[in-house]
Amino acid sequence: MIKKRIIPCLDVKNGVVVKGIQFKGLREIGDPVDLAKRYNLLGADELVFLDISATQTGNALMLDVIRKTAKELFIPMTIGGGLKSIEDISAVLNAGADKVSLNSAALNNPQLINETSEKFGTQCICIAIDAKWEETEQDWFCYTHGGKERTNIRTLDWIKEVEERGAGELLVTSMDYDGMQNGFDHRLLSKIQKEVSIPVIASGGAGSADDFVSLFLETDVSAGLAASIFHDEDVTIQEVKDLCDSKGVPMRHV
Repeated sequence: MIKKRIIPCLDVKNGVVVKGIQFKGLREIGDPVDLAKRYNLLGADELVFLDISATQTGNALMLDVIRKTAKELFIPMTIGGGLKSIEDISAVLNAGADKVSLNSAALNNPQLINETSEKFGTQCICIAIDAKWEETEQDWFCYTHGGKERTNIRTLDWIKEVEERGAGELLVTSMDYDGMQNGFDHRLLSKIQKEVSIPVIASGGAGSADDFVSLFLETDVSAGLAASIFHDEDVTIQEVKDLCDSKGVPMRHV
């Protein structure tokens, strides 16, 4: 079994890390550079920064955060949020990001995936998907704009298209499970992993170290991502890795 990754996620708004429940009710957590340094020391395999500022001032602050963080980190850093063009993507990568994460922009302009992949390589592009189960249609659909707007694009169709267009990785957030801390959405993740050959990062629902163990034992995803439980120190990355190791899930260790 390939070694699994544990990835803290930092949602950044106007230069400050925030976190909400089911995409609502944001609260401030702390300074992004300080938190990134801390997670680097605590054994994170990668970091994901999602810029949810949606303002030019906030986006400029984000580039500053990336530059400062890149000087302190020895692990890969993925940046997402507000990236709408090749120019935006280039600026983020030049500032020190290793990968970019595209969500709404890719749904609005799928060709951007092809262009990014061709210019920077598939290893640089991660497609983030906010998926929600719709009971009436009995299927998952993609949402945009931080989970506020539903599209008519079915999640299982979209993942196949983005892989064909050159995405190197998927970051899948279950909106139904996000922030609830009751475990990951195994049903959604298993369906997705069966349809694609690229790595999948699972997001939404982590509440304990046990949730990561069951995620890796019951699905074939490559990584588990969480925010609240790490920010609130309900569980440490090392505790997650130690428990996974003890259950036969191979982990990376610094």
